[in-house]
Amino acid sequence: MSKSIAFLSLERRIDALFARYTKPGSPGAVVAVAQAGEVEICKGYGLASIEHNVPITPQTRFRIASVSKQFTVTTALLLAAEGKLKLSDPPHKYLRELKPLPVTIDQMMRNSSGLPDFLELLRLGGHGLDKPARAADFLAAAARNGHLNFAPGSRFLYSNTNFLLLGHIIERLTRKKLGEVMQERLFKPLGMTSTMLAAEIDTVIPNLATGYLGDDKAGFRRAGHAYPQGGEGGLTSTVEDLLIWSRHFDNPVLGKTLPAQLAAAAPLSGGHANAYRRGVAIGEVRGLETVGHGGLWPGFRTEFLRVPAADLTVIVIANLATIDPWRLAHDIAADALQGDKRLKAKLEPITEAEIKPIAGTWFNADEPSLFDLAWKNGEAVVTQNGMPFVLGRRPGGWFGSERGSFEFMLKPAKGTLRVDLGAGRVLGFKKLGKRKAVPAALAGSYLSADSGARWDITRKGESWQAAISGPLITGGPAWPVRGIDADTIESEMPGGWIQATQLAHLVRDRSGRIEAIEVSTGRIKKMRFERQP
Repeated sequence: MSKSIAFLSLERRIDALFARYTKPGSPGAVVAVAQAGEVEICKGYGLASIEHNVPITPQTRFRIASVSKQFTVTTALLLAAEGKLKLSDPPHKYLRELKPLPVTIDQMMRNSSGLPDFLELLRLGGHGLDKPARAADFLAAAARNGHLNFAPGSRFLYSNTNFLLLGHIIERLTRKKLGEVMQERLFKPLGMTSTMLAAEIDTVIPNLATGYLGDDKAGFRRAGHAYPQGGEGGLTSTVEDLLIWSRHFDNPVLGKTLPAQLAAAAPLSGGHANAYRRGVAIGEVRGLETVGHGGLWPGFRTEFLRVPAADLTVIVIANLATIDPWRLAHDIAADALQGDKRLKAKLEPITEAEIKPIAGTWFNADEPSLFDLAWKNGEAVVTQNGMPFVLGRRPGGWFGSERGSFEFMLKPAKGTLRVDLGAGRVLGFKKLGKRKAVPAALAGSYLSADSGARWDITRKGESWQAAISGPLITGGPAWPVRGIDADTIESEMPGGWIQATQLAHLVRDRSGRIEAIEVSTGRIKKMRFERQP
């Protein structure tokens, strides 16, 4: 393969970025850069299997998780073009077990449906990715739910439920497994011979990398999961196959209008823009628009990034959870575009001096929302619902999340923080002082009809805890419960891959008695748990 001098130089800079993962006994990543239909760089770094000392190559398969969503959407769009479904239809027209909610399939594709994420519905009942589950359990969780996070079409909020249901709709219409339909309609025509939907966790997948947690200092360990996957994230693939898929955006084989349909914009009901289109997200690299998606699963992380105006594709797939493909792909893209006059100047990084005066815990009771802001490892880091994310500088004095899977920007303003949560929702947050004690009257049992979760909240000495049960699990360690203010508490799910936290607003009747709690997580808002007699 011939290479330009510019790409030879870029390759050496990429080699330096990934050098630490080429040390003996380290997992790593695979990187591809293509421009104008030519593959300029495609190589692996580190080991696909530490145990067997197998190196990562361009033929290594990975779980690409949520990058799968655009393939599920594409399959549905093909069926829509044949008149087999309408994007304006509600999902319960095709899945009769669902409750009749005013949601459309198009809103599901755009993550503006308001449907709670089924992973978090199960988490509210104490169940996580490390515990065995069946695909039928996930559909049952979606069917049990009658709650909407907001009026459909009014906001963006990422939810795996949207694409789980879309996959089931495809199966009902075709009377075939989703993986079979994708194989026939997408992968075989495109020559994506190393891509498959591996729904069950015990599926034998040739050349599949092992996913790892940890790092070279703390040591590596295998990342486990016990959840089958579907239209929301079940694909395994290679970087070479994803390059073939990327080229389909420029030279469509399956349908000339499909790439445009994926990227087609639709404003939210309030007139605000939604950067999430149909299974892909719109972003930018130094002012140039990008189209792509990330993927996250225990031990696997993916970034599929296209810069259409420059005919550039960058793909980074890792089998180590501590590698950040999003940042690496964006840095590589900016590096590859050096000299492009359309690139805007790089904004200065946020400094410790800017963060130090506003570091601490910030709270908005009405949302409710709480986050910690700190300077860690040379960066501004927000931790919200147990999830840390890095902030970058944005125009106009804002600091914003670097990821497209949720909306978050903050700006200091006279003793408060203004926080932009998307769809025109800019809220004031106040610094949390001393936390209030958990109200003694909170003790009791609370049941959510929408998730099937039951929380039995009790006081134990000076501390509070909740015994959690749900449709799939009973027992397990109690969740710590902490006070925030007189009407808000915080709970924490112990252990696991993600240290998830939840907020609960105490709902009182006219006499002041607590009659319910409304629980909010990253992807569930104000779900009601009724107090039990």
